[in-house]
Parts: sequence; structure tokens; C-alpha cells
Amino acid sequence: MVRVDVVNTGTELVLGRTLNTHLSYLGEKLFLAGLRIQRQICIPDGNVICEVMLERFVNCDIMIVTGGLGPTSDDITRELTATMLGLELELDEDVAKTIEAFYAVRNRPFDEGARRQAMVPSGATVLVNKCGTAPGLYLPQSDKNPHLLLLPGPPRELYPMFETQVLPLLSTLPGVNPTMSREWKFCGVGESDLAERLESRLESIANLEIGYCAHVMDVHLRCLGDEVSLNSADVVVRDVYPYHLVSVDRTSMEATVVRLLTDKGHWLTTAESCTGGFVAHRLTNVAGSSGVLAEGHVTYANTVKERLLGVEAVVLEREGAVSESVARAMAEGALRLAGADHALAITGIAGPTGGSDEKPVGTVFVALASKGAPTYVERCFYPTDRETFKWRSSQRALDLVRRRLLAFPLEL
Repeated sequence: MVRVDVVNTGTELVLGRTLNTHLSYLGEKLFLAGLRIQRQICIPDGNVICEVMLERFVNCDIMIVTGGLGPTSDDITRELTATMLGLELELDEDVAKTIEAFYAVRNRPFDEGARRQAMVPSGATVLVNKCGTAPGLYLPQSDKNPHLLLLPGPPRELYPMFETQVLPLLSTLPGVNPTMSREWKFCGVGESDLAERLESRLESIANLEIGYCAHVMDVHLRCLGDEVSLNSADVVVRDVYPYHLVSVDRTSMEATVVRLLTDKGHWLTTAESCTGGFVAHRLTNVAGSSGVLAEGHVTYANTVKERLLGVEAVVLEREGAVSESVARAMAEGALRLAGADHALAITGIAGPTGGSDEKPVGTVFVALASKGAPTYVERCFYPTDRETFKWRSSQRALDLVRRRLLAFPLEL
């Protein structure tokens, strides 16, 4: 197996000022390319990079280093690497011209700091940075170092470079073969239940590696294998969980709902209270949602529920805003108001205060009204922090739409 180390440099990362998202991104991309990270190290800027490189060079075949290639005084990855390997730094005229043009468009001086970014260790291959100034660098394996990739730290620069230049380069190295994998995404089923019902049947399939990953209201099953084994696994999954399966290509719930609405030519509207427009927010993050989302309403106050959605004051007074009757009225009112095909409504108690013995914090009612179908209302209980409460409520609401569009049972 080809051994891969990832070293993320940046004092801002170890201080917690900037979230280090590189491991998640690189791990996924390398895995699909047929490589697995054996170790990831996050270090501050400075000479410690030399210590880490010298320690790990003999223990890996590929080392990917991110950060420290920019124009400021703490960007010294390039210089330290060249010194450690005994390589001369040479000005790459093409890179220098590209950087100078980048600075000129922005009316910034091409000073010594900017010029440093065009210095390339002898024998290194330049990886063009189309989204910034500092180029990436590739040093082939030698008796001193493994295959070494020095890449920019900002994600907006690193990710495009990695996909267009690094991955094609890695694919040419000995022992690197793309991984055949498939991932099934489920909603409304727990990880342990998933494993209990699927594992014995999946384990009987030859050449299949199984893995699980649990998220909030979302469980993923990942399998590695050849085409025959993956197809066999797909048959098992669809047989056991025909209604809980959201996607087989990692498509999100909201993207799945937008696709299904688009395919049917249907429109959806929303009326949200405790989720504050989060369902609409998730939908509008999907390209093409303008063709399926008619309108969205945040009816937080009871007076707005009455005025906009036609919820009767007597119902609000008698049963409270968090109730089956109010959720139903909100959904049906939104459906009439928008003239849409479907309407979602959510009303609940996000907490940490406001609950009662009858309706504790975490109680939420989700309703789905559709043309030509009975309105469905479900009481759920998500006693957690406000953000997670909103996510779980929105996930269940969107799943109701998905199930109705597929003519699946709405109950879990």
C-alpha cells in the first residue's frame, strides 16, 4: 500500500482561529484516487516543518504539505524545504510574470514578498495556481525525500489545484489505482439498526469492504469492492431499506427533493416558525431551486400565522402555537396562499426554555399539505441544542416531501 502523509501548516490552524478543513477534503479525494492517508499532522508556521519532514520522510511514500507558500514573512515552507534538501531556489520567469500581472490588475505593488512566490527549488515541477498567486510545487521521489507536494493553504486555491493538477499527477505514480466504491445515504434509520439488518447479508458478498458513518438524521453506508460485489450490495440495500434510501451518489436531501420536484414539475412552498426559514435556506442552496420553490414564509409570531396563513385565533388560544392543529392549518394556509403543489409547515419549541410537561423542549410538529392528498402531520421530539433541533426538524420535513413525491409511506 502506498503510504501518504499530510502536513497542514499554519499557526492560525493550531490556535483554532481557522477551521482546518483540509483533512476532510484531501482524505475523500485521495481515497477515491486509490490512496489513504496514514497520518495527518497540523503544525504552526516555522522551523518545526523541518523536524516533521525529517521524521516522516522515511515513513511515507507521498507527503502533501499545505500552507506557507505566500508572500509574507511567516510563509517559509518553500525556503525551508529547499534548504533541507540542499536545493537551490531559482526564479521562474513565467511564474513571476503571472504573479506580476495578478498584482497589477489589483493595483498592488510587485514587491519582494510577491517575487518570493516565484522562487522554485531546482528540479521541482510548478503547479499553476489559477485562483491565487503562490504556485504549488512537486518534487519527485529521491534518496532524500518521498514524492513531495507543496501546496497553497487557502481552500479556494488548494482545491482547484488539487483536482486539476495533483490528482492527475498522482495517478501516474506506481501503485496508485482508483478505488471502486459506492455510498448509500439514508434518512430516518439509526446506524445500529442499519448494521443489524444489513451486515449479515453484505458480509456474505465476496470482495466487499463495509463501513458506516452516522450524521444527524443521516447515515451513510460505504462499500468498497469490484463492480459485481457493489451491484450485489445495492440489491441488498434496496431490498431491506426501499423507503429510507435517499441517494446513492452522496446527493443531499435538499438536492434530492429539488430534483424530484423538477422531474414532476411541482412547486413547493414553506411556512416555518421555530426553524426560522431553514428549510427554505437549504433548498435555495441547490442550483435549480428557483424552478420549484414558490415562496417561503417565516411566521414566527402568532399574529402572522393568523394574518398570513389564516390560522384561527381560537385554535392558537385553545391548543397553542405548537400543536397538530396549528401545524396543519399553517401547511394548508401556505398551500392556498401560494397555489403550489405542496406546502411544508413546522412549529415547535427549540428551547432551552418554553417547554412544559405536555410539550417539553424539543417538541416539533411537521406538516405536509399537497394538492389531491390528505394533509399529514407528525409530532417529533428532538431534545437537543437549537441548531441541531433546526437541522433535524428540516431534515424530517424534507424527507416527507421526498417520500410523497415517490409515493412512499410517510411514516418512518
